[in-house]
Amino acid sequence: MQLNDLQQKTKRITKKRIGRGGIRGKTSGRGTKGQKARTGNSTRPEMRDIIKKLPKLRGHGKNRARTVNDSTVKYAPVNLSTLEALFSNGEQVTPDVLFERKAVSRVGGKFPKVKILGLGTLSKKVTISKCAISQSAKDAVEKAGGTVV
Repeated sequence: MQLNDLQQKTKRITKKRIGRGGIRGKTSGRGTKGQKARTGNSTRPEMRDIIKKLPKLRGHGKNRARTVNDSTVKYAPVNLSTLEALFSNGEQVTPDVLFERKAVSRVGGKFPKVKILGLGTLSKKVTISKCAISQSAKDAVEKAGGTVV
């Protein structure tokens, strides 16, 4: 075997450079003249152009859900069954007390707004203040002899 008999197992395949005369000259497979024939051309998708023209969709940043709906109040839910377990007869239920007893936790470093929901039963007299409350929970608290301020 001589050096001139050696052959590579895989051929060296190089990308064909087009647009330099020869078989792939003139328009170089890009069709005809114009914007789409030029290098560096990246026309934006048609749908995006339509959306940009709608004023109500403009100016909301990257995540529209986070920027538009940021003003909605997010409540920390507390059920009646939790109140039944944590409180005794005649006690005061406020967001501060619920936080101390670890029924609610801070959301993003902020103290959350609390909403009492009607899941479970309540047999103790409790006074609920500074909390949002659902109608079913309010009925159950008043039925047990408690009050909602």
